[in-house]
Amino acid sequence: MPLVTSKNLLERAVQDRYAIGAFNANNMEQVQAIVEAAQEERAPVILQVSQGAIRYAGLAFAAGLVQIAADAVDVPVVLHLDHGTDFEQNVRCLRAGFTSLMFDGSELPYEENVATTKRICEMAHMCGIPVEAELGQVAQAGEALTQEQVEALMTDPDQAAEFVQRTGVDSLAVAVGSVHAMRSREAALDVDRIEAIYRTTRIPLVLHGSSGVRHDSIVEAIEHGIAKINVATYLNEAFVDGMREGLEKYADSVDPRKSLSVARDNVKERVREKIRLFKSAGRISADGGFVEAPKQFRSAHLGGTEE
Repeated sequence: MPLVTSKNLLERAVQDRYAIGAFNANNMEQVQAIVEAAQEERAPVILQVSQGAIRYAGLAFAAGLVQIAADAVDVPVVLHLDHGTDFEQNVRCLRAGFTSLMFDGSELPYEENVATTKRICEMAHMCGIPVEAELGQVAQAGEALTQEQVEALMTDPDQAAEFVQRTGVDSLAVAVGSVHAMRSREAALDVDRIEAIYRTTRIPLVLHGSSGVRHDSIVEAIEHGIAKINVATYLNEAFVDGMREGLEKYADSVDPRKSLSVARDNVKERVREKIRLFKSAGRISADGGFVEAPKQFRSAHLGGTEE
């Protein structure tokens, strides 16, 4: 089906207490793996194009790969800009056919973050495209930070409420204990903070740096407002491991497709694993619509109903 926007998908995820996997892709094989897993699991999916992917493949080529893959399936696929750098880049991505934008002004002074995010939202909303922003700072693997320093970088619920009100942003990436590019699964999320942020903002929340977060912590976070979960490092590890396996298995072959196929299969299984962890499997019916969740699985404090 044609690409869709993320707005209704994320609102539905919050209502029915699941999260949508937002998977970064850098090449054709990764795009294929992500979309095929979503199709087989009947799950909505977000394909993310990062700054590194844009530099590597070029904006038009990266967007075109996702658009072609989406046309081949009948589950909702979103093309999302990951960590957009400025207003001009968001305009370029909008023109390239992206159906979800992001501006990451988390390292800017607060007022500058507000002003640029608001400007991008005004531009994107005129075209019916939602915008994600970021408030607080997610730590980077390898940074020597104490627990107190990590907590100081986390998103403040009251400031988040003001930020959303002033910018009109559609979803918010929050700093709640995860770490970018973390390769061991050790981090635990501040679920109380997540719940407080959702209560003050009432918009879908986004978790970056999920690869290093404990599974039980992710499941709990979904119950309290996390509706989009980014996955990048975990898939890149699978792809590189698959290339190594393929090169060893087909050592006498000069056909790169053999090794690339192993890498693609590895990524596909990890995407499938995450889709099931996020509880988004089976959410899309045979006709491409939403599967109705039983009312008892909807959360009253997240804006749904509960009986």
